[in-house]
Amino acid sequence: MPLITPPSETPHHVIRFVEPERRINHEPCRDRGKVLVHRKNIPCCSIVVGPLTLLCIVLVAIGEPLTHAQQDTGAEHIPLALERVVKNLEERARGRTHALHQFEGTRVYRLQYRGLFGDRDAEMVVRVAYQSPATKEFTVISQRGSQFIIDRIFKKLLESEQEALRPENQEPTILNTENYVFGLARYEETSDGARYVLSVLPKSKNKFLYRGQIWVDAVDFAVVRIEAEPAKSPSFWIKKSMIEQTYAKVNNFWLPAHSHTETTVRLGGLAVLSIEYNDYKITKADPLPAWGTQ
Repeated sequence: MPLITPPSETPHHVIRFVEPERRINHEPCRDRGKVLVHRKNIPCCSIVVGPLTLLCIVLVAIGEPLTHAQQDTGAEHIPLALERVVKNLEERARGRTHALHQFEGTRVYRLQYRGLFGDRDAEMVVRVAYQSPATKEFTVISQRGSQFIIDRIFKKLLESEQEALRPENQEPTILNTENYVFGLARYEETSDGARYVLSVLPKSKNKFLYRGQIWVDAVDFAVVRIEAEPAKSPSFWIKKSMIEQTYAKVNNFWLPAHSHTETTVRLGGLAVLSIEYNDYKITKADPLPAWGTQ
């Protein structure tokens, strides 16, 4: 790391929930600040909603891959060979990951289920604080709707981020040639700039991997859009799942902007999960490496 910070008393991979006070049957909530995972008296709809927790693991890998920074240049683009595009993608992702040390933001999680076991809706607003190399702290600002979804889907999704941050899980899930087979689908000129559209196929059945297409900015060599599905269905009960992730520029960095997932349940029903990423503030970052001409 180019910048050494004093050791913190907070261990890495810590996720802390600080929830607003709730009232159930007019009594103050006694579980404030805890992550609740009920294992008894699970309603029958858990066979449908439960597998969505596993699907959320894939969203962790897609939601915040290696950070991408924008390079300010007006150079004209000449399409490169696939090997060079992938090499640039890998090299710049490594440099940018080391450059970003701290950021804050807000997320809005929403899930809507319509199907055989009735209708369920929920929303949770969360504030997130990241500190490199692998610490995230979540504070629940508000929540409403199905408590089952909040406790067993939204909070499980946050816990999955903790798992993904562990060193043993980072290397096997990085977007590189060690973990994926890349193909060049096409080269696009858009109003937002030129894009390489690459196909990605996972080399293993790691639960954090996905298959589909990624859009790579032709100047920054940063992922700006992903359309994918889990490399392997997380459950028999899930018939089909499609995930779309887009990114937005924040200062000199590209960070997740919106995620949309539609899951078709085998016994009938549709679950739609969305995550909005708002109010980013980069609080600590190093100067970016000087990239050579590619």
